[in-house]
Amino acid sequence: MNIPLGRYWHLLASYLKPQWPNVLLLAALLLGQIGMQLISPQIVRTFIDKVGAGRPLDELVNAAITFLGLAVVGQAMSIAVTYFGETVAWTATNALRLDLTLHCLQLDMSFHKTHTPGELIQRIDGDVNTLANFFSRMAIHLLGSGLLALGVLVLLFREDWHTGLVGVGCAVLTGTVLRAVHKPVVTAWGESRQAAATLFGYMGERLGGTEDIRANGAEQYALGRLYRLMRDVTRAWLRAKMVQNLSDKMGWAIYFAARVAALAIGAALFIRGRITIGTVYLMTSYISQLQTPLDQMRRQIDNLQQASASIERVEMLLHTQPKIVEAPRAVLPAGALPVVFDGVSFHYDDGLGTDSESVIEDISFELQPGKALGLLGRTGSGKTTLTRLLFRLYDPVAGAICLGGVDLRDTSTSNLRRRVGLVTQDVQVFRASVRDNIALFGQRLSDKQILNALRELGLWDWYQSLPDGLDTRLRTGNQGLSAGEAQLLAFTRVYLKDPGLVILDEASSRLDPATERMLERAVGRLLRAPRRTAIIIAHRLSTVQRADEIMVLENGRIHEHGDRQALANDPASRFYALLQTGLEEVLA
Repeated sequence: MNIPLGRYWHLLASYLKPQWPNVLLLAALLLGQIGMQLISPQIVRTFIDKVGAGRPLDELVNAAITFLGLAVVGQAMSIAVTYFGETVAWTATNALRLDLTLHCLQLDMSFHKTHTPGELIQRIDGDVNTLANFFSRMAIHLLGSGLLALGVLVLLFREDWHTGLVGVGCAVLTGTVLRAVHKPVVTAWGESRQAAATLFGYMGERLGGTEDIRANGAEQYALGRLYRLMRDVTRAWLRAKMVQNLSDKMGWAIYFAARVAALAIGAALFIRGRITIGTVYLMTSYISQLQTPLDQMRRQIDNLQQASASIERVEMLLHTQPKIVEAPRAVLPAGALPVVFDGVSFHYDDGLGTDSESVIEDISFELQPGKALGLLGRTGSGKTTLTRLLFRLYDPVAGAICLGGVDLRDTSTSNLRRRVGLVTQDVQVFRASVRDNIALFGQRLSDKQILNALRELGLWDWYQSLPDGLDTRLRTGNQGLSAGEAQLLAFTRVYLKDPGLVILDEASSRLDPATERMLERAVGRLLRAPRRTAIIIAHRLSTVQRADEIMVLENGRIHEHGDRQALANDPASRFYALLQTGLEEVLA
């Protein structure tokens, strides 16, 4: 958990550099505050000594007005410091959140299979929130507090070297305590953050599976596990606070001893007539004031100790590299894309450093441009894995996959995903307008293009029922959309994308026959003009009727592959048997 200071500085410089005017202004305001804190006790000493010497009232009034004026200016500076500090903090942390979110989106599926959404939310939001003070004030406050402490010590030595030594001793002892507790505090806060991340991950998983948990009566089990995780979070947080509070109490003991020593020295010098009562006040005030920068430094270092755990976790996330390595040496051609699998094998990593059993093994086939392949097989036969490889969510462990004569590893994932369209049975609807849901926020599509696509794919009646047209806001979870309308919405996205290869992953498996017929018409329009290459995973006979070729997978291998009509007329073929028995029964 010991992070080199260079890494602190790198993170600060990266996110504060774009805000350098506000940072400089913040530094200037803090330096102004330091000046006010050093001058104020001098004015009070002058006032006290003038009262003791019986000076005229107008001199006392002038001193009082000067003190009040400085106090008002100091408070105004304090307000400005808070404002600019919060502005810098939120700007920096929002930029970091953006970078972390983008980085997570660019990581491949093997990362997301081993990290729950709740854990990632805790890292992107929880850990970054901890860094707010780190970005806004930590470095400037540490520097400012150091300058204030140095100024106080210089002025104490100027008044009396004995009191100066008391101040130096207070500073040295405080620094020693901070150094001693740094590592235990960082470790404790790291464990606390990890416990919170585990809790958020568990809650995200269980909330996502609410229907299954309630249907199977597993509420008590889920709650029991939740209570145990909350207990772990509480214990980890209490351990961290106990270690941190230890340094707090030791610091207060040091300050108390320093005050007693300063008062004793001041009283002895005053009794001997070597200093005035105003100077006694000045010395004790400066010792008390020394507590402020040292305490502030201690608190900032405490915050840094908490931030250290978050910095460690944030940097670990930023340094996580995707297993999908991009080498954009080629661009996929326009038009329908031919598909070639050449000896492709794949297995999922079990996360323990060992390889699990192969999901697909030595798959080789060719699909000509503009042709449709119907992909059949039981659950677990490798159908969906094959399409994930085509979309390059994973790379094969052996063999090569080519689209349009280009190895997928030789083109960028952005180019690949522009040229390949994917529709699954689970359609994601965002809490946004119809326009943004269809264009997926980033595509530059005119309203005319979107409306033409809605009309072409059979969503025109649905569109005309919308109260605000394309500006109508949809809700997450497909609320307000039927299953068929949600699927047609996904088809519209792909249609406007105009890909060279379309993958339909059991897109109609959950629909009733009437809705499926409507969807089949949309599939026909999607694949017909212009002619696109297609791979259709299906459980139903009607879905594969438009396929030119049929491939049956069993246990990750090709059991049968050939022309659909030829296989349908061959009593010895597996496809023929499926047609006779019924796809829904045999492939379920």
